[in-house]
Amino acid sequence: MSGHTALAPTSTAAKRKEARTVIMSSYLGSTIEFYDFLLYATAAAVAFPKVFFAGTDEWVGVVAAYATFAAGYIARPLGGIIFGHFGDRIGRKGMLIISMAMMGIASTLIGLIPGAGVIGPWGAVILVILRVCQGIAVGGEWGGAALMALEHADPKRRGFAASFVNAGAPTGAVLGTVVMGIFSALPQEAFLAWGWRVPFLLSFVLLIVGMFVRLRVSESPIFAEAVAKESAQSTKRKIPLLEVLKRPKALIMIMFAGAAGFGLQVVLPTFSVTYAVSKGAPQQGVLYAFAGASAISILFVLLGGRLSDRFGRRPVMVTGLALFILYLFPMFGMLSSGNVALVFLAFTVALVLHSSLYGPLAAFVSEQFGTTNRYTGAAVGYQLATLIGAGFTPGIVAGLYKDAGQSIIPVVVFLSAMSLVSIVFILLTRESKNNDLSTVS
Repeated sequence: MSGHTALAPTSTAAKRKEARTVIMSSYLGSTIEFYDFLLYATAAAVAFPKVFFAGTDEWVGVVAAYATFAAGYIARPLGGIIFGHFGDRIGRKGMLIISMAMMGIASTLIGLIPGAGVIGPWGAVILVILRVCQGIAVGGEWGGAALMALEHADPKRRGFAASFVNAGAPTGAVLGTVVMGIFSALPQEAFLAWGWRVPFLLSFVLLIVGMFVRLRVSESPIFAEAVAKESAQSTKRKIPLLEVLKRPKALIMIMFAGAAGFGLQVVLPTFSVTYAVSKGAPQQGVLYAFAGASAISILFVLLGGRLSDRFGRRPVMVTGLALFILYLFPMFGMLSSGNVALVFLAFTVALVLHSSLYGPLAAFVSEQFGTTNRYTGAAVGYQLATLIGAGFTPGIVAGLYKDAGQSIIPVVVFLSAMSLVSIVFILLTRESKNNDLSTVS
């Protein structure tokens, strides 16, 4: 246990109060992390092609910018391994503090990178390096935040408690998109020169707020009890990653079960924003439409988690994915209308459907592992799902769209196939809502 770790409260009332504090801390921390991480997605759609890949064909620049975006997703499993290892050996809280600091510093530095006109291709190189740092940080953040919420919660409300962590993603998206939308109202020359940088520089302010809150919470009681039990029995601590890899089935199931959720999630603020703007909708209006839809979806993410406590994780997740497949053609039809109101409706329905998958996902993933390897297993499994589902999807769909003469049909086919694969793996994975989290391995 780390020396700065506070002890968990013992009375029932104190435990409930602490659980609420931890859940809100996890929500706030996740919001800040995803503000930084998803802000990059918006910038990749509206600024990076022109700032770091100036002089290329419009859609070639978009694909190149999405390639740098993918670097963060490639790095996320590495973050899950590193932070998961120490989170299972030392404690959840300390790793969350480090991951937040790493994310905030990397994001702030992105706002300071000179463009291609100043340092040529080196700007893109530095961008990729900092994006990798973002990926490592968010790879460690999610697992710790989810486990802190899950392991402090009432067993009958674990899905709801853990959904607050995933609710941080749309909240962060709202903040990032609104801030970027405000600065996108500047004249194009000013926006590309300095306007897009300000949202990244604001990350440092959010970092200070997040660190203040995170330092005040106690360590996970389930983890503390597991460590105490091992110490009392003089049990030799095992390497968490090796324990997870000895039984890889859970990891593989999680990876493919969650992939489509991340693929669909990341297509919205990247390709879909670019697509709607290319069809005549004003850029600022599209950004605000996505922000408004994301704000509405926050409540539905929490509702998805709550429904999963009652009906099970799998039924709620499969229903959301199946409905999203049916919705893909109507969604792109509305996005191509050039009408901001229809674009807003398209994003809103999409995110509401996605929420029924995303809300239960944190609990679904974390409940598959024992206490002393849960951070590693959940973080690595979740981040591998983001890698295969989201890391390359924006670039793939942009490439498909370009190669098909700007036809949306290949994009819909690709996203539908990805969703069907995830449905199959969700159904093959055991229902987890009644699992005993106190099991050590």
